[in-house]
Amino acid sequence: MAKRPLFIPVKTGCVPGVEIFEIDFQWFPGMSKSQKQKSVLSLHEASEKHGFSPILEVSSKSLHEVGVSLSAFNLMIETNNKKRFFSVESAFQSSKVFEKGGPYRDLLDKSSREAKKDPRLKESGEVVSFNFFGKNFPIEPKTFFYDWLYINALQKNKHLSEKIVGFSAFTDIEFNPVKSINCQAYSLALYVSMVHMGVLEKALSSSESFYSFISDRNEKSKREPLQGNLL
Repeated sequence: MAKRPLFIPVKTGCVPGVEIFEIDFQWFPGMSKSQKQKSVLSLHEASEKHGFSPILEVSSKSLHEVGVSLSAFNLMIETNNKKRFFSVESAFQSSKVFEKGGPYRDLLDKSSREAKKDPRLKESGEVVSFNFFGKNFPIEPKTFFYDWLYINALQKNKHLSEKIVGFSAFTDIEFNPVKSINCQAYSLALYVSMVHMGVLEKALSSSESFYSFISDRNEKSKREPLQGNLL
């Protein structure tokens, strides 16, 4: 047996957010895609017994094409001037500022897998902030920068974003909360919550506005809000 989080968009109230449920399910060991997909099906079947349906797996192991496309490895960002085109994963990794180096801008032009596997990411100490196209972002609230990056990218891919608002919950079979902080399924659930509450446009109007929504959800962080809108 294994345990993985199920991310459910909050659709009522005044503050968008995500509810997280830990689901026990049968795990199918092995690194092959088929084994991962068996685990996905097992996780979803266990989740449906708790009343959650339909559910979308968001990863390269998803059984739905839209779920594969929404993986941070595959979800692409095009800058407003249309001069740069890169994945969410490459953008995230290339924005990390470490105790002993970074950001490593060259990762922006690498594939998602190359960017994530770059040895400098493990050799440069702890992440102390993020810097995206010259703009600094704090590491608190913990998922702020990743959520902002992913949701901005999703909003620019209308052919994908329009397909996911009807799902009741999201999973990422590769995400282990013991080992990682940021999760594409969480970011997607937050996006859906913002859509249902009618605050998405305001939240994405600037990084400052997005920060305020995240801070409200995290009981008002004391850090200064951010300025500007880069995407």
